[in-house]
Amino acid sequence: MYRSRQLGTTLRSALSAFPAVLLTGPRQSGKTTFLRHELADAHYVTFDDPLERDLATADPAAFLGRFADRPALLDEIQYVPSLLSHLKMRIDAEPDRLGRWVLTGSQQFGLMRDVSESLAGRVALLELPPFSALELPRETLDATLWDGGYPIPALHPDRRDLWLRSYIATYVERDVRQIRNVTDLHAFSQFVALAAARHGQVFHAADLARDLGLSQPTIKSWAGVLEASYVAFLLAPWHRNYGKRVVKTPKLYFFDSALATFLTRQPDAASALAGPMGGALLEGWVVSEAAKAFMAAGRKSDLYFWRSHDGLEVDLLIALGGKLQPIEVKLSATPTPGHAEPLDRFCALAGDEATRPGLVVCRTDRERHLPNGHLAIPWSHFPTWLQANL
Repeated sequence: MYRSRQLGTTLRSALSAFPAVLLTGPRQSGKTTFLRHELADAHYVTFDDPLERDLATADPAAFLGRFADRPALLDEIQYVPSLLSHLKMRIDAEPDRLGRWVLTGSQQFGLMRDVSESLAGRVALLELPPFSALELPRETLDATLWDGGYPIPALHPDRRDLWLRSYIATYVERDVRQIRNVTDLHAFSQFVALAAARHGQVFHAADLARDLGLSQPTIKSWAGVLEASYVAFLLAPWHRNYGKRVVKTPKLYFFDSALATFLTRQPDAASALAGPMGGALLEGWVVSEAAKAFMAAGRKSDLYFWRSHDGLEVDLLIALGGKLQPIEVKLSATPTPGHAEPLDRFCALAGDEATRPGLVVCRTDRERHLPNGHLAIPWSHFPTWLQANL
């Protein structure tokens, strides 16, 4: 059964304003299913098919001419980058035909460069991540973190382990080669596992380089591969110091909690949440949900963290309405005044730049008021809060 995606409204707006739309996102996040549902009457071609790739490369005019009567959905466009310049000529010949071309791709680096060079000003750029909690709600936190948001393991938990194992193997053997010329795939596999063990931590390339016997530039390049393929992302530190020396290194999060738990060999859902990574997994889920909300709205993620050298840290800052919404994430089910202390101190330092109330997202069973106007909310309420405030 098809599950609707929040991006649908944004997609329809983009189709009414641009001749072309490019939808990117991780492999197997549901891009093709989503678009074929939203554009049921469109022509559909996938460049996973080598015959279609060959035709588009050998005779692009004839290939594009097949789609004169209605919109066309061209899947995995990164395999035929040369087609983009011919697509530009088609668009320029009929600039008033909006929503005419819909493209998908699973990688950011080369694809974004090619699209920027060929279709600048003519294409809307959208992203479809794995399911958010609003698109696929679950009863418990451990099931939410364990099954993640990729459609197959999320909808069919009995297939989880086999699917994740196959996904990672395919990712390393296929996608990594296409994004970067990584020659030592075994070392890259070790890097992915070590990076997963640092989920939710400040990303120190020097530490990973030392552990793997590689150079820091290599580690930074490989972190870029994780970002380009939507496997992980780097959360930037907020740049204002407010009179304190601050950490200027980003934090690393895996975009999907199921991948993080699988790569760190968690034995089961309950153990993952109760173990030493439990807090990082919940924090990563909160940050990921915030990123997904921005993507669904077709907006660039405006997310940060803040940490001073004297130990003051706010897990997440969301830029909303010209101000910073501070958020703390706690695994506890019993929020205390101490949990809100970082919010209080940050608000005092940031002054009018900060929004009150600050939020403590935790496992409480209901909303609870904390000192100085701050608010603790259940983890399951956070996606709804995001939707209402974004």
